[in-house]
Amino acid sequence: MAETGLEAYRFSISWSRLIPNGRGAVNQQGLEYYNNIIDELTKRGIQAHVMIYHLDLPQALEDEYGGWLSPRIVEDFTAYADCFREFGDRVLHWTILAEPNVNALGSYDTGEFAPGRCSDPFGVTKCTVGNSSVEPYVAAHNMLLVHATVVRLYREKYQALQKGIVGINVFTLWCYPLTNSTADLHAVQRYKDFTYGWILHPLVYGDYPQVMRKIVGSRLPSFDKVQTELVKGAVDFVGINHYYSLYVNDLPLTEGVRDFIADRSIYTRASKTDPPTGQHAPTESLNDPQGLQLLLQYLKETYADLPIYGMSRKGSSNDSLDDTDRVDYMKGYIGAILDAIRNGVNVRGYFAWSFVDLFELLSGYQTRYGLYRVDFDDDAPPRRARRSARWYSGFLRSKQEPPVLIAQQ
Repeated sequence: MAETGLEAYRFSISWSRLIPNGRGAVNQQGLEYYNNIIDELTKRGIQAHVMIYHLDLPQALEDEYGGWLSPRIVEDFTAYADCFREFGDRVLHWTILAEPNVNALGSYDTGEFAPGRCSDPFGVTKCTVGNSSVEPYVAAHNMLLVHATVVRLYREKYQALQKGIVGINVFTLWCYPLTNSTADLHAVQRYKDFTYGWILHPLVYGDYPQVMRKIVGSRLPSFDKVQTELVKGAVDFVGINHYYSLYVNDLPLTEGVRDFIADRSIYTRASKTDPPTGQHAPTESLNDPQGLQLLLQYLKETYADLPIYGMSRKGSSNDSLDDTDRVDYMKGYIGAILDAIRNGVNVRGYFAWSFVDLFELLSGYQTRYGLYRVDFDDDAPPRRARRSARWYSGFLRSKQEPPVLIAQQ
């Protein structure tokens, strides 16, 4: 990492590794493991950006009370997040949750992620339990309460001494209207409200977007007065995971039982000529740096000009070292961030996914996102720089562009 020129590295702490049963005794080996990572990064002048939760709920809590579906998780998660005490002397950037909008949808509507809950006819898998109409909203609501409670803990107990900041990470694709019709223009805004606004609106304004309240109705949980005061303003920065852009068009709202995707009532597609899909996002992607720049400008104007840390990725199904397509992708998307900064957007940094090939949640080892190739068939396993790693290193060291923290996950 130091040889590549990284200024920062983003990684997540596993709740299950640190506290295997979700509460109670701390695993000292896990504590030592993360201390070693942070110490080695610090020694080399690389900032540690730590994510406290990334889809790895301790099974014991899922078995005991249903994990994110229960408000009991607020107390247990907050106790776990007190790891600020152990690591906060060296960590100044804390992200509480990774993509809660995707977590709630994939775990409790489509059933793609653990614990695999959904209900017919909405799940993409054969779930045996769940309620796709209600549970995604309940889970996201509890995630917001967890996030806000942990932010309060940090601000009251640690921030003055440790001088760090706390934020949240959100899945954010940009979208264009398929046509200029009023219905499609409304569909674009509805996509933004159901995707970014679902998480960011409560943290900035204290409640969900009005369109969600109108469409989802009583299935969408409410914040009481105390909770509204808790969540509003409970964020120092926003981390965005942005991969590509898409086109959307209006889909008339169906009557009867609906899930999150049906509530959103849009079709999505990767290009104007592609057939529509009602799923969360198209399987193909539109390489569109301008979309990232427009997204950043929208977030600035809509959500209180919060500091932003961006992340993008370009993967491949092969393990070629000559990944010119990824170099082109990074040039375009980093250029879009730099243009956004010149236009006044408060972007503080950029993370490229990922430093080395790794195990992906849905595709395993089949999709290669690493700047460094990993030979998983070798017991070692050796790492070799791809063309993108060499380009990226040269970019980091050139210092020819306006200052922006270009980092690595």
